[in-house]
Amino acid sequence: MNSLQSPGLFPNDEHNLELLFRVHPEEWRSPEPHPIYNLVVIGAGTAGLISALGCAALGGKVALVERHLMGGDCLNVGCVPSKSLLRSSRAASDMRNADRFGLTPYEIGAGDFPCVMERLRRIRASISENDSAERYTSLGVHVFFGEASFENDTAVVVGGKTLRFKKAIIATGARAVHPDIPGLGTDFLTNETVFNLTELPPRLAVIGGGPIGCELSQAFRRLGAEVTIIQHGRFLPREDPEASALLASVFEREGISVLPESKPLRVEAAESGKRIFVQTPEGERIVEADAILIGAGRRPNVEGLYLEKAGVAYDDRRGVHVDDFLRTSNPNIFGAGDICMNWKFTHAADAAARIAVQNALFRGRKRLSSLLMPWCTYTEPEIAHVGLYEHEAGEKGIPVDVFKVDLAEVDRAVTDGESEGFVKVVVKKGTDKILGATIVSSHAGESISEISAAMRGRIGLKGLADVIHPYPTQADAIRRVAAVWNKTRLTPFVAGILKWWLKAQLR
Repeated sequence: MNSLQSPGLFPNDEHNLELLFRVHPEEWRSPEPHPIYNLVVIGAGTAGLISALGCAALGGKVALVERHLMGGDCLNVGCVPSKSLLRSSRAASDMRNADRFGLTPYEIGAGDFPCVMERLRRIRASISENDSAERYTSLGVHVFFGEASFENDTAVVVGGKTLRFKKAIIATGARAVHPDIPGLGTDFLTNETVFNLTELPPRLAVIGGGPIGCELSQAFRRLGAEVTIIQHGRFLPREDPEASALLASVFEREGISVLPESKPLRVEAAESGKRIFVQTPEGERIVEADAILIGAGRRPNVEGLYLEKAGVAYDDRRGVHVDDFLRTSNPNIFGAGDICMNWKFTHAADAAARIAVQNALFRGRKRLSSLLMPWCTYTEPEIAHVGLYEHEAGEKGIPVDVFKVDLAEVDRAVTDGESEGFVKVVVKKGTDKILGATIVSSHAGESISEISAAMRGRIGLKGLADVIHPYPTQADAIRRVAAVWNKTRLTPFVAGILKWWLKAQLR
């Protein structure tokens, strides 16, 4: 396998070979291009795959270009491997803390880690069939592997072949940021390389306390590593402060060291591992580590596309510039996914691709701003959010009421031993109109969809109060929040009228 076909994949086992066979076959022969395509898509991550599939399903002629692995980050170095790892680490935590459930605890060791990673690679390979070159070819997509570059504003060149188009979508995604820390060099891990590990690093330093850093920190800690998070600013800065604080307390209890408001100054080699000199609010501190994981943000993949030749405006920080219709400065070229959006989620790329295809092929007027975008950080407990935070509503001058129910009040959460967390809903003051919500629970990513659906369907807390949930479920916390709102309607005046009415019935 050459470097283009296997960018950073390790080890060269049966699972990775199966993955490569599907998402970048070694002997792949590119088709002869059509004279012109309805759509050329650059990048075969989530946004690119959905774009190509949408055009092909409608009978259009579409070409899909990928320089590395089809499936992009989500399949290869993102959602699929990370969630496989997280599930194993959760099982390890349950085994270690089995006495919480009346069982005998079992301590896993570093020797279990290779099996955990083998499971991860096996799952990734099995799922890869959905994103395979063979599948997309069978659906009518012309699949090309290689570096794509614009020849002009109507043509892309890949592997010496010219693909002419009526419309194009740029979906080349983003990659991990490599921070400029003296002494760091290139010997560090990112989400693009961490899933290659076959041995557990005894001490792991994580630079970045965002979602990726938090998820992987908890996973590696539960699998037996000592973990320190170095975060420049507040821990999980995008999330509700109460949610961040709760997770920080969980991390502290699990033995994860979190250094908020801290900055790595330099890295030095030590006899065993590395020494990271960190500026903290309490002064300089040294963190000893065997491996360093960087989770400090994403950078758009714009290099080598020759966007200037296509008249597409871009920069290295924001990526390709698009309007609310996902059009670039060239009205025949659109963007979708991490290359042009602040929402760097798989589901956001999927939704954006559907907008881009409709607008590109049918002169549609679908807007990115019309999307209601939920997200979730898959720690335990999970932190999910949709809509406005309370502080955002305040910044917009929107008066709000906030209603909250702790999971300790929810029977299923108590029986599951998962009572740390809450459901918090922000509504427009004096109404039941939902402006946003945050859920912290073991199943927050599942539960948030009920609130997203309610917001999309313009159903307020009054409507949610009437939803019947099976008993017992953790999602019943949502109904309980609605019930708390309902109680606010029972003003002293209304209570007095009801009391008079009931008394009158006894006469």
